[in-house]
Amino acid sequence: MLAKTFGSAVYGVNAFTITIEVNVNQGLKFFMVGLPDSAVKESEQRVESAIKHIGYKMPRQKVVVNLAPADIKKEGSAYDLPIALGILKASDQFFSETLETYVIMGELSLDGSLRPIRGVLPIAIEARKQGFKGFVLPKVNSEEAAIVNNLDIIGVDNIQEAIDFFSGKLMIEPLQSDTRDIFLSQVNEYAVDFSDVQGQENIKRAMEIAAAGGHNVIMIGPPGAGKTMLAKRLSTILPPLSLLEALETTKIHSVAGKLGVNTSLISQRPYRAPHHTISDVALVGGGGNPQPGEISLAHNGVLFLDELPEFKRTVLEVMRQPLEDRHVTISRAKISVEFPANFMLIASMNPCPCGYYNHPEKECVCGPGIVQRYLNKVSGPLLDRIDLHVEVTPISFDEMTSDRRTESSTQIRERVIKARGMQSVRFANNNEVYSNAMMSAQMVKQVCQINEGGKTLLKTAMDRLGLSARAYDRILKVSRTIADLAGCEEIRIEHLAEAIQYRSLDREGWAG
Repeated sequence: MLAKTFGSAVYGVNAFTITIEVNVNQGLKFFMVGLPDSAVKESEQRVESAIKHIGYKMPRQKVVVNLAPADIKKEGSAYDLPIALGILKASDQFFSETLETYVIMGELSLDGSLRPIRGVLPIAIEARKQGFKGFVLPKVNSEEAAIVNNLDIIGVDNIQEAIDFFSGKLMIEPLQSDTRDIFLSQVNEYAVDFSDVQGQENIKRAMEIAAAGGHNVIMIGPPGAGKTMLAKRLSTILPPLSLLEALETTKIHSVAGKLGVNTSLISQRPYRAPHHTISDVALVGGGGNPQPGEISLAHNGVLFLDELPEFKRTVLEVMRQPLEDRHVTISRAKISVEFPANFMLIASMNPCPCGYYNHPEKECVCGPGIVQRYLNKVSGPLLDRIDLHVEVTPISFDEMTSDRRTESSTQIRERVIKARGMQSVRFANNNEVYSNAMMSAQMVKQVCQINEGGKTLLKTAMDRLGLSARAYDRILKVSRTIADLAGCEEIRIEHLAEAIQYRSLDREGWAG
């Protein structure tokens, strides 16, 4: 007898429906076809053990399982449940008229209980799109799937519950979830706040400018000056995620298996801080079945690279294209997958190997030329994509122990949202640009016009400070953001003057 169930395969951040056909006929042996990988092939042992454990029999006939379409490779253990149900129906051990109206996914333990799976959200979205009535899956994943409306989410703990549900012996109410309420209840819950940071007012100002314009930042300073502490708090002053952005971000984390057990929706901007020993593939994504890397997990949020010169050169260079295009494309022989990667890059570094070059109190012990060689580990093309270079100096004891209240993230965020609002109006007719940092050279000429006084100041600064040509557009972009924070339509001299100071690494002779 032939039985049919439906599962799903995830490629990139999208899912595709997989038809699981099971035929039990005269003969011997178990055959699985349709390009299954080792994990899928091993389902025979898990399925047999689970079926026997709950009192059913594994057919001692020829069993053929076909995963269609047969030219797409199937990976993972989440096909166990639909295969098991297909075998039971094909061998007339249970009957169901609704089996083909649901997408079914779940990994079986040997005792028939279900283990959690990855990629639940894109699977649920695809199931609704394809017109399925519902989605049967492990109960621990049901909260994540329930954020997709107009789809019955049936969470089960074991295969027996799934059998009873499909045969009509057990009524399971579909899980209901109010996505908007979940989103709004968590959107402003951050464990850290800018009010925790004493002193460093100039660095906080630079962070506010970066958040307002979507600019990438590099902080240069000695150990213990507060670079990491400030970077961790940047996501708290970015504009809150929209519901669409939250769903997009959740899909990526779901595919990567990074969602917590009790997390159904990511409602806060992600913050990722990979170690400097990370590989190219782990950063940008890849693998046989391409998985998202750190830059995609930081989508709509912040990617923090601490001790930037310690990262391998090849790792840093693969970020250049995603920083420009806001997505990364991973190509394989039979498939090409695109992951979104719209993130803010925040990097930090010591000014030299010992960490005390330009320190106000401690003496640098690095020899001649060592400082420049250390800085040269970061390539010019990568620095070209970083708008703000911020020098961080250590705070004094008095500042550290001060009782003075500093601004909270909420107060700073209000100004950032107001500045982003001006940019939304400015770029309303351009769907690919929504912040000042994303402007092309042609747009900079149109949007960032300065008067004669501003041109004189900029020329003088470039001549006296020895700023490179790459600094010109960056200064104009940052000054446009500073003007937006001030609520000004035109770029004034004071806005330019502040922007000029954020090009430390472009100054000739900065490293001696």
